[in-house]
Amino acid sequence: MSCNQISLSFLQTTWATTQTRQLLNGARPNSISALTLSPKRLVVEAKAKTRTQDRTARHIRIRKKVEGTTERPRLCVFRSNKHIYVQVIDDSKMCTLASASTVQKPISEEFDYSAGPTIDIAKRVGEVIAKSCIEKGITKVAFDRGGYPYHGRIEALANAAREHGLQF
Repeated sequence: MSCNQISLSFLQTTWATTQTRQLLNGARPNSISALTLSPKRLVVEAKAKTRTQDRTARHIRIRKKVEGTTERPRLCVFRSNKHIYVQVIDDSKMCTLASASTVQKPISEEFDYSAGPTIDIAKRVGEVIAKSCIEKGITKVAFDRGGYPYHGRIEALANAAREHGLQF
């Protein structure tokens, strides 16, 4: 008996769903009782994503549009809780032309910080990458913010690189 009830309830919900679809599409229902039926409840569950997964998805969308060439390489930024890294990449040759980070000795010795890079440190990294690029003859770059919002450390790094001669 329980099998029959399950199959009947399945048929009833299927019938109610088709009647509701007909109502939504503008078709005339087969009977008046279809107007009184309520559609089956829809349960929507959110995907469990972390902030890192969201940032990676944003970075992938950005990378579809921003590409580094020989004439205009890509300035790519990665930000962690403890450090900030910048690379100038030629995507056509698949090589890194210049890089700077807070791990490098000149920057890490200049600032003594324990909580992570601040805006001042991001400005210094922007200066170092701009000087490194200009020494190698690179003046124009395409800025890749790496999925991070253009705010705070990322904005300070970009502005410092612009001030010291890089064109975005």
